[in-house]
Amino acid sequence: MTVRVRIAPSPTGYLHVGTARAALYNWLFAKGRQGQFILRSDDTDAERNSPEYHEDIITSLRWLGLDWDEGVEVGGPHAPYQQSLRYDRYREVAMDLLQRSLAYYSFATPDQLDQFRKEAQAAGRTPAYDGRFKLDPEEAAGRVAAGEPAPIRMAVPRPGATTFQDIVRDEVTFDHDQVDDFVILRSDGSPTYHLASTVDDVDFEITHVVRGEDILSSTPKHIILTKAMGANPATYGHLALLMGPDGKKLSKRHGDTALNAYRAAGILPEAMVNYLALLGWSPGEDETIVPLSDMIERFDLDEVTKNPTIFDNDKLEWMNGVYIRQLDVNDFVDRIQPQVEQRLEAAGTFAPGLVFPSGEVRQKLVAIAPHVQERAKRLTEVTEQVAFLFGDVEYDDTSWEKVMTKDEATIALPAALAAIGTLEEWTTENIESALRNMLAETELSARKGLQPIRVAISGSTVSPPLFESIEVLGREVAVARLEAAMARLTTT
Repeated sequence: MTVRVRIAPSPTGYLHVGTARAALYNWLFAKGRQGQFILRSDDTDAERNSPEYHEDIITSLRWLGLDWDEGVEVGGPHAPYQQSLRYDRYREVAMDLLQRSLAYYSFATPDQLDQFRKEAQAAGRTPAYDGRFKLDPEEAAGRVAAGEPAPIRMAVPRPGATTFQDIVRDEVTFDHDQVDDFVILRSDGSPTYHLASTVDDVDFEITHVVRGEDILSSTPKHIILTKAMGANPATYGHLALLMGPDGKKLSKRHGDTALNAYRAAGILPEAMVNYLALLGWSPGEDETIVPLSDMIERFDLDEVTKNPTIFDNDKLEWMNGVYIRQLDVNDFVDRIQPQVEQRLEAAGTFAPGLVFPSGEVRQKLVAIAPHVQERAKRLTEVTEQVAFLFGDVEYDDTSWEKVMTKDEATIALPAALAAIGTLEEWTTENIESALRNMLAETELSARKGLQPIRVAISGSTVSPPLFESIEVLGREVAVARLEAAMARLTTT
């Protein structure tokens, strides 16, 4: 049997990290078994669908490196892969089930259904509608023929139960008393999630359905539908939901939950893939940094835990820092240069080809990269830290107030200017030697003597290593910044 799995996000919001993890697990499972990974768009919610969300799903999956063998934008033998283009097929299945008395037109009124639920709750029963208000098929058909709209409900076999072997959760049983006669086709002719998803899984020959446990209660409905269509049910696996650090379901109160927010915040796709993979699966031997090729070889759904997993931003950032440090310098610069140029363009201090040609930007970034790469946790931190190398310096008010209002600043700045202004060779070693000699002559500690220079050069007390920064900045700009800071001291 060829393994065929799918991920089927709805374009009603940005791709959630939980959905991204499910996509990764499906992808790893397929790749490790030479199977197919399919991307489907469950876009039946016309009111909430958005082209922006659709594009975000595709962009985010590609950013993670998760390619798909069939599906949206790729095509395949089962096209189209958008549910909004398959309505005729869903209606065809619903009508077939209706004709075989496996489904029925429902004329139960909201008041009847509400009364049923209240009586069931009062009697301690599950309020799953059991079809008790179902009309005679001929009467129901006559009312529909007369123009009265009605949804179509699936007739759940009673008494009975649906049992299936869940890859993650082991054996699961649902008594049909817990499963209502669910709507498969609304009165306006549109399919429900249950019908559309099941028909697609059958038609696309999906062998394994791996999704979040929030869909677990829908599984008996999908199995009942699948069998009614004369097909064999897929193998199911339901992943535990992601939790925030407080142990509650991950939501916006815990911070960002959309994958694109982490991309924008400077998380590397390699780090995100590694981190998502470990949210419920362990490669063994307490490993945390696992190459993708190893994941493909070693991943197995049988080893996924059924227990909830904490999504910890601090751990993600730590892992991202590890991946940043592993990058080749040129690869690192390739990733930060567009962000640096965008930031400087937005600030009006940089225009490619005018102030700093891209070649010069790259030259400076390559020179400073090893000194920021080793301590960065996010790419966006690097962008902020190196911005002072281009355009005018921007003083951080807190840093200025903390450092430049001290008496030591009026001593350190002119002494530093005298020490490095006439250096014959502009190298990190010579700059460091000159400034340390300056500290000895002025009897200033490194903290009191170098911090004012750091603020003058970079605008902040937080910056890449000082001596290396001064070398990369260049003699002319470094001297000008020391003079500008001294001038500002005399006016404040």
